[in-house]
Amino acid sequence: MTGTPGSAPAFRIEIDGRPATADDLARFVMVSSYGHFTAMQVRGRAVRGLGFHVERLDGATRELFGTGLDGGRVLDAVRHALGDDVDASVRVNVYRPDGADDVSLLVSVRGPGAAPSGAQSLMTVDYQRPVAQVKHVGGFAQGYFGNAAREAGFDEALLVGPGGVIAEGAITNVGFADGDTVVWPDAPALHGITMRVLQREMDAAGVPWRHQRVTVADVPGFDGAFACNSRGIAPIGRLDEQLLPTGAELVKRVIGLFEAAPRDAL
Repeated sequence: MTGTPGSAPAFRIEIDGRPATADDLARFVMVSSYGHFTAMQVRGRAVRGLGFHVERLDGATRELFGTGLDGGRVLDAVRHALGDDVDASVRVNVYRPDGADDVSLLVSVRGPGAAPSGAQSLMTVDYQRPVAQVKHVGGFAQGYFGNAAREAGFDEALLVGPGGVIAEGAITNVGFADGDTVVWPDAPALHGITMRVLQREMDAAGVPWRHQRVTVADVPGFDGAFACNSRGIAPIGRLDEQLLPTGAELVKRVIGLFEAAPRDAL
């Protein structure tokens, strides 16, 4: 999602709680095609959905490496990498070095990413992510289609399967407004952290939501649509060459619920 970058802390990378060396990074590159990660926005040393991030990393580590990942270890690594910074973009990669019995954590810290500044435009592409339930590395196709969308004048790519079935954005989840109910596409997709935070807040506020099959041809029948990721939520104003309404009250409420959601202290 597009936005204006905020002030940047010094870019740095730590592996298992210490500054990464050139040898460390070389070994990481050799195995980096197999692993998973989570990305979060830190504000005031706090993160929305922090427990969901920890849960995601543990679940994916079990699925890919057959072992759990202690949440305390993750949080300690993030705190250490942040140092004195209070606002930042943080990414935690989990991988297993060649010959190692345990996984390693690579934590990168860079400047905070701003929320999208306006309605987003999406270009449909014929692709669905393999092993979509895991935020895995090696997303060449996502990068390829995302770049193609931007070169064509769009903000994001929308991944579509056979029959025009909508799954997710290249780096976002998408939702649709159907009266007073949010509809999430029922197709293979990552259960994103912002999506999970939003579902929790909607449940607390009594806003109904459901999963259902949504095709590109169904989109004109909705009152509006939105895209969401760790940087925030924005209405979708264009899908291919079709303009979509951006003033739906439900979309405005969804954005408000997310922005009011509490952050969890690190």
